[in-house]
Amino acid sequence: MAEGEKTEQATPKKRRDERKKGNIFFSNDAVSVVVMLVGFFVLNLCSLWIVETTYGFLKYCMELAQAPLQSASGINEGLFVEFLFAFGKAALPVMAAVALAGIAATFAQTQMLVTGESLKPKFNRLNPLQGFKNLFSARSLVDALKNLFKISILLILIFQYVKNLVDIFLKYLHTDLTAACAHLFESCFMLSMQIGVAFTVLAGFDIFYQWWQYEKNLRMSKEEIKEEYKQMEGDPKVKGKIKELQRKMAQSRMMQQVPQADVVVRNPTHFAVALRYRPEIDGAPVVLAKGQDELALRIVRIAEENKITVVENVPLARALYATTELNQEIPPELYNAVAEVMVYLYKINQTQR
Repeated sequence: MAEGEKTEQATPKKRRDERKKGNIFFSNDAVSVVVMLVGFFVLNLCSLWIVETTYGFLKYCMELAQAPLQSASGINEGLFVEFLFAFGKAALPVMAAVALAGIAATFAQTQMLVTGESLKPKFNRLNPLQGFKNLFSARSLVDALKNLFKISILLILIFQYVKNLVDIFLKYLHTDLTAACAHLFESCFMLSMQIGVAFTVLAGFDIFYQWWQYEKNLRMSKEEIKEEYKQMEGDPKVKGKIKELQRKMAQSRMMQQVPQADVVVRNPTHFAVALRYRPEIDGAPVVLAKGQDELALRIVRIAEENKITVVENVPLARALYATTELNQEIPPELYNAVAEVMVYLYKINQTQR
């Protein structure tokens, strides 16, 4: 497997970044089918309203033709106003429903995404070589086959519809005009539903294909995932250096507190813990510093330089190192052992005085 081959699923960060750029999963066929079906249903619901509005406009035209001769400008102005009014009454409900359906279907797929990233000019789109490659890409071939399949289905359905109505057309001559128009409109609506069902199935396949293509384009190589991890978490080497620096700074602050200690409890070479006890401010002895091996020797050395008593107590030193935290009071289970050390320290101070 090649080093840079994109075989891994996209990370959440990659998906968020692509979404900000406007690169999202989207099926135009799904929007078209929703708009078409909503348009058919609204047109069927408003058919009587549209017929009445059209009838009223035609009636106005006939009355205008029978009226006494008027100026051409007045006739044209009145006819144009009446046409706009009739067109608004008949077409606006359908147009509004179709527009809302298109917006809803779009936002349902984009999850309310609004971005201007796609509108920014990109000069690589003007590259004729890239355009030539896109023209003969697998995606263009699939789109061409899909459109050809749509046209074929549409022609087949229309041919079947006309074929079935050839005999019925002759019977319309002996049928009431209203009944003939109603039957013809119902037949057209059934044809529209057949087209809608067929295009809905195609839209389902297109949604699956667009999702598969989108996921394929988002795939990442192992190197890209590693680089993204470095960008998010930082270079491990840099992080290690930062932690080392932080550790040294913490040790330096801890060592600065050793001269304030009252006693240092040590294991001869492995552990050392510096304790402070001020009855007026401390409820119990407080750990100012603790360390192991080399750090323990440094604590002892600083304590000796500052004339702080160093007590050698192996089990207590181990217990203090294991169970205490810096700048915190010792746990209650160590009160007795530490109290013995404090008493010993008090006796030494009294003897020196």
